Amino acid sequence: MTTDQKAIAARAKALPQHVEHLGIVITELMKFAHPADMVVSRYFRANPRLGNRDRALIAEASFAFLRRKTEISQFAESGAGPLARRLALLSLLVTMIESGLGSGNRSESALADLAFVVHPNEIDWLQRFGTIERNTLAPLTRVNLPEWIWNALGSSVPKDECLPLAEAMLKAASLDLRVNTIKTQREDLLGVLNDLGGRYAAEPTPYAPNGVRLKGKPALQTQEFFKNGFAEVQDEGSQLLSMLLEPKRGEMVVDFCAGAGGKTLSLGAMMKSSGRLYAFDVSEKRLANLKPRLAKSGLSNVHPVWIDNENDAKVKRLAGKIDRVLVDAPCSGLGTLRRNPDLKWRQSPQSVAELTQKQLSILSSAARLLKPGGRLVYATCSLIYQENQGVVEAFLANNPQFELKDPKEALRDSFPMMGELPIGTTQNSSYWQLFPHIHGTDAFFGAILERKAAT
Repeated sequence: MTTDQKAIAARAKALPQHVEHLGIVITELMKFAHPADMVVSRYFRANPRLGNRDRALIAEASFAFLRRKTEISQFAESGAGPLARRLALLSLLVTMIESGLGSGNRSESALADLAFVVHPNEIDWLQRFGTIERNTLAPLTRVNLPEWIWNALGSSVPKDECLPLAEAMLKAASLDLRVNTIKTQREDLLGVLNDLGGRYAAEPTPYAPNGVRLKGKPALQTQEFFKNGFAEVQDEGSQLLSMLLEPKRGEMVVDFCAGAGGKTLSLGAMMKSSGRLYAFDVSEKRLANLKPRLAKSGLSNVHPVWIDNENDAKVKRLAGKIDRVLVDAPCSGLGTLRRNPDLKWRQSPQSVAELTQKQLSILSSAARLLKPGGRLVYATCSLIYQENQGVVEAFLANNPQFELKDPKEALRDSFPMMGELPIGTTQNSSYWQLFPHIHGTDAFFGAILERKAAT
């Protein structure tokens, strides 16, 4: 390598080895045999010599490919050379244009950032892709969605909002933190983060009162504030979802599908580490991942409980004793396509149909835990009617002792507001819903159910 070449390489945003690695990762991703984050993580473990900068770029471009797979794959057919290289170059170009890794947000500057990896015969081809007027693309190409998901959006939003919603899900999600108020306050953490500068530059989330939004995606694990439990990674929408439950100090609360415990920790902080908070899950591995997070959180009211299924005897023993229950049900995850874009290619109408049966069973079992007058929040990160309103309607038809509470009224006195209404509510709906094109969050659905008081 000449002196001039070394100088270019030092300034380059992408290097030839990035294209090679990315081509291999994309080829593996296209099998859709495993979740995308698992595929990428496995590849990094198999290639330990890749540095943090290399990994960040390869990961960003891998997910950019999944978000815009239809568009990229179709245009790749017009190029020359190995398919894996074509897909990798287009994915890098998209990443440079949209994610802030490049020196600007225009295709010209993005191409300049790729100068060290692009062959002379590829420049015009990449320029054509970067200058395509997206409104001229066929609808399914423009939205990069399978037809069945595109059609399903019509049951979630008005027709004129389907396109803005779909296009919002093509953009990478921000990195949000939830401040652990057991240990610090938002203003104090903002000061710490902004003193670090660069990718740690932070601002308050627009709605969640304890949320912080980072302007980049730094390696948090190396920072003392993160290692000491002052903050947790949690999308602003997920933070607001936890707030729907409105847990009170001293209450008995259950997070019925706790997973790795992000919402559990949020609920525990809202309860000021008082009362008793059960974290139920059918996965011992996920609950094991909660334990180190719980240890550094400062919470003493959380009790992780492994259950075999939703009808486990451990659940039945608490029947009628619980004040509040959160059911963040396993779902298609189609509301998280900004951060999990592989799901739109891995899910199907059949898998959704199977999920709805499981969701209804989980909701029915969790509801037995409530005292009269207790609150249950049924939630998903899905946009599909069958997983959301459809499950709630089926439950209410079989459980007349429960009623659906209007979130506008239930949340008005304690929830963040957007104009005259609580965030996620509308005048014509009895359900709660966040959208990326309106709220800048993942798409979350919520229904507030109350067990009628005994008469």
